Amino acid sequence: MLTDAQKQIIIQELIFKTSRSGGKGGQHVNKVSSKVEIVFNVVASQAFNEDELKLLNSTLANKLDSNGSLHVVSQISRSQLVNKNTAISKLFALLDKSLVVSKTRKPTKVPFSVIQKRIDDKVVRSKQKSLRRKIDFKRNVD
Repeated sequence: MLTDAQKQIIIQELIFKTSRSGGKGGQHVNKVSSKVEIVFNVVASQAFNEDELKLLNSTLANKLDSNGSLHVVSQISRSQLVNKNTAISKLFALLDKSLVVSKTRKPTKVPFSVIQKRIDDKVVRSKQKSLRRKIDFKRNVD
């Protein structure tokens, strides 16, 4: 979970890029840059300690570019300010989710009753299939 101090540091380190957005708005869309892209350099950030940086690098490995920057885009609204706030909240949510250490899974043993039920089902299925076969009178006459 990010603290308020970390959020303030991150906001100061952000690089904002705006461009023309697609979607509704008619001719207005063609002249207003409402799409917002945030570039956040995770590797060079002062907001995190070494352990948090290692965790972020491992969890966000697929989302980071070659420079170690994270790109977040928002073009939901026609307003640049709303898109900027949406992009910042997306970034914080992504960082919060990435900083959570997941628990290691303990493999559990298959219960004896489940194994026994599977074997019993196999016996029943075998019995059903054997009853469907044609009777070979030559083999049965001894």
